[in-house]
Amino acid sequence: MNFETAEFDNYSVITAKVDKLNASNAPELKSVLVKINNDSVNNMIIDLSATKYCDSSGLTAILTANRLCKNGSGQFILCGLNDAVKKMIAIAQLDRVFTIVDNLPEAQIKINA
Repeated sequence: MNFETAEFDNYSVITAKVDKLNASNAPELKSVLVKINNDSVNNMIIDLSATKYCDSSGLTAILTANRLCKNGSGQFILCGLNDAVKKMIAIAQLDRVFTIVDNLPEAQIKINA
């Protein structure tokens, strides 16, 4: 499986286990996100520490998480971005839309605040 999930009291962490988040695996991420949301989880963290590249399909999947959380009055946090992924998100001006932190522990503190 390309995406690992961990459930906590009030949120889920989705950890990408892929080098590239692209059209070949973005649908899998979307289905993971929808399943989590269907289980009444409205707070999500996506950790992209292992991901070195993200294309528009990957960004669309990440936007899905953001939308699902907002629609459920929850929080969405993105963490572990390397420079190439940060740049792609900035080019798409999604750095204005997403809550982005450096690492998973920081994201867990923020989501519990």
